[in-house]
Amino acid sequence: MSAKLFVGNLSFQATEEDLRELFAQSGTVETVRIITDQFTGRPRGFGFVEMATKEEAQKAVEMLNGRLFRDRNLVVDEARPQPQRSGGGRPGDRGPRAGGAGGGGGWRR
Repeated sequence: MSAKLFVGNLSFQATEEDLRELFAQSGTVETVRIITDQFTGRPRGFGFVEMATKEEAQKAVEMLNGRLFRDRNLVVDEARPQPQRSGGGRPGDRGPRAGGAGGGGGWRR
């Protein structure tokens, strides 16, 4: 069973291939993803690495957490599950409006 790791304090020059090579020292790397800003495309300084087994993931945490990599001390820890987001609706939508079945507020056609 694979295990996902959070990798923080990444250098903005680090690539996914750099991380793959680094984490391969502790086992089989399944996936690597550096998170980028959706508007600028620039790295945000953190990412995720998925290791093949929980044992390899634990080994990676022990080996790499706090390790200097490209002039930064990495933060490596088990990734926490992403919080559930409510589906559908507009951003900031709080559900049905008073006076109708989820209608369009106070305006009419």
